[in-house]
Amino acid sequence: MGMKWNKFRLKTTTAAEDIIISMLTDLGVEGVEIEDKVALTQADKEQMFVDILPEVGEDDGIAYLSFYLEEGEETDRILAGVKQELDEMSSWLDIGEASIEESQTEDVDWINNWKQYFHQFYIDDILIIPSWEEAKPEDEGKMIIHIDPGTAFGTGMHETTQLCIRQIRKYMTEGAEILDVGCGSGILGMLALKFGAAYSVGTDLDPCAIDATHENMEANGIGREQYEIMIGNIIDDPQVQEKVGYEKYDIVAANILAPVLVELTPVIVNQLKPGGIYITSGIIDDKERMVVDAVKKAGLELLEVNYQGEWVSVTARKN
Repeated sequence: MGMKWNKFRLKTTTAAEDIIISMLTDLGVEGVEIEDKVALTQADKEQMFVDILPEVGEDDGIAYLSFYLEEGEETDRILAGVKQELDEMSSWLDIGEASIEESQTEDVDWINNWKQYFHQFYIDDILIIPSWEEAKPEDEGKMIIHIDPGTAFGTGMHETTQLCIRQIRKYMTEGAEILDVGCGSGILGMLALKFGAAYSVGTDLDPCAIDATHENMEANGIGREQYEIMIGNIIDDPQVQEKVGYEKYDIVAANILAPVLVELTPVIVNQLKPGGIYITSGIIDDKERMVVDAVKKAGLELLEVNYQGEWVSVTARKN
């Protein structure tokens, strides 16, 4: 039997939502779900770096903020505080009708909420499909990869991931070894194996990447002897650099933000075999120069720059 929670859904305006959320946080509310029709800004997208961006309609100025409180007197205290704060706020800010609708809910399933946004889709002829969906009969012969993105990881929907996938495929040689820096859900390393690589290594800063990747490997029938994950920062941790190994990789892929790529590039040169290919993405268009310069400065030969939407991928070779 799970805990009982009360759900409170506050109707307000998009103009007031940030201030109200910070007020709720100050009063001890943990986690607020936001429903509004405001398109995400570029900065939001970069900061969240999420793959799953729900489609939104026209902004109608209305926002619903939902928060959950366990049953008990603490709840009454917090709620009284919220109402008092809203009352004071209304004198200097348009907070809309500020009505609060209350409902009761069993265990809140935070983890599964995003599932409604993630459906199977294609990257060229590759079908990417979550475990809770079935492949259609006509997709039988396709290259299929099963990905459950978890709450924090790449699904392949994001343009930067797609740019990387195409480049890895293009430069793949049979029996290649590949390193994916910032591997997340393991999608690049797994696809590399499907494209003919013999061995993938992934590094990530987040320990959750291990479980996420192992689960996805299992779903795709990929054994632990083909794919190894290491947690740690390859940029400044000599132990991680050592463990990853020197002059070992035919391909190094890094789908991370441009400023991080600038720090990573001079380090990663040592991991690449002579003749190895370095594939980067995660670069927002106005940072292209920055990454191209870093690549050249590290002594790599620039091979290609590719674009999708406002994202850029830079591919180079170690001669």
